[in-house]
Amino acid sequence: MTEPQPCVVIVDDDPDIREALGSLLRSVGLQFRALASLPEFLKSGRPDGATCLVLDVRLPGQSGLDFQRELAAANVDVPIIFITAYADVPMSVQAMKGGALEFLTKPVRDQDLLDAIYLGLERDRARRETERRLAPLRQRFETLTPREREVMAEVLKGRLNKQIAADIGVSEVTVKAHRGQIMRKMKASSVLDLARMAEELNFTPKTLQTPEARARANTR
Repeated sequence: MTEPQPCVVIVDDDPDIREALGSLLRSVGLQFRALASLPEFLKSGRPDGATCLVLDVRLPGQSGLDFQRELAAANVDVPIIFITAYADVPMSVQAMKGGALEFLTKPVRDQDLLDAIYLGLERDRARRETERRLAPLRQRFETLTPREREVMAEVLKGRLNKQIAADIGVSEVTVKAHRGQIMRKMKASSVLDLARMAEELNFTPKTLQTPEARARANTR
């Protein structure tokens, strides 16, 4: 399958800026969308390929910084390069703490912007590749029942079947059966293999626990 072309999305309410940035990207052969507002961006949808967002800080209706926070809250991961004619230190600090790739002041040097864009596209390409690679593993994890996830959390702590059974109030035979189901569903060859999978999914024994298990832990 052919990889979709990377795309730079420009969001700036100044048509002259959009035209200038579009000309720059066109000159180096990069695909782009030049939009005037955040609603246009939301309506147009995210490009299929690796994406980088060049975002003006001051936009009508909503600031670029507020939009950055909304994207983070919605777990939308896209590299953002802020550009502004009205930069100050608190603003730049806020943008970088929020995960911005770069914070550039207008007029932006062409090479500075291109360097940031190439870096952003490469990071998004790598993220997309990781997502594709982990998708089957996430699907397998989603097949685990809440009880199996609870047992998995205890297994990853290195606890024995009889210890897990005592903690969650079931028989040791039941724990052994859950363990077998976990290993089968996750296609894990060993506990070490299961731990590697959990690490790749960015899950820890604590995050794998059910609310009931955490409640029991807090009452000990």
